[in-house]
Amino acid sequence: MAEWRIEGDWFETCNCDYLCPCIITQMKAQPTHGECIVAGIYHIRDGHFDDITLDGLSFVTVIRTPGPMAEGGWTVGVIIDDRADAGQRDALSRIATGKVGGPAARLELLTSEFAGIEFHPIAYEQSGFTRSLSVPGMVEQGAEGALGTPDSKEPLYLDNAPHPAGSRLALAHATSSHLHAFGLDWDDDSGANNAHFTEFAWAG
Repeated sequence: MAEWRIEGDWFETCNCDYLCPCIITQMKAQPTHGECIVAGIYHIRDGHFDDITLDGLSFVTVIRTPGPMAEGGWTVGVIIDDRADAGQRDALSRIATGKVGGPAARLELLTSEFAGIEFHPIAYEQSGFTRSLSVPGMVEQGAEGALGTPDSKEPLYLDNAPHPAGSRLALAHATSSHLHAFGLDWDDDSGANNAHFTEFAWAG
């Protein structure tokens, strides 16, 4: 088994109204619009897979569940940064799909359909409480942290969260969500749907 580690920044938006009921019910709640559609980016600040460096690369996980997440039936697709060379693409493919253990391996147990892996340009930006992701023609989304008061220095958080990205998630509002990938089409500019962000650290 390969020795690997990745750490960096993650954020997602989903089609649930803010605040998404899935995490606070251990994924047992019905999503607020019947099904769950979510796209999340893992932007790697520092990482390796054996002797392969993964610094600065990203991958995006796209998920649809037909009902409560805990009931399974997930459709999952992965987009990997097209700047990755052949070795990096193989490493990120194995990490993102759970083939080498880590948090993604637990998600595989809930997946009924793996929609595939594609390689495209990925742009990620963060500034203060805001996050944005662009995969041209496929994923365009943004988020802004939910603040307890207008002058807060930190967003509101969920602690001890059962989430593969981490156990402490910042609450956020999606500023936009546009997804056209792996047979899924979703557009929302209402500012009413849910988002989260955190720093993540995976290892295997």
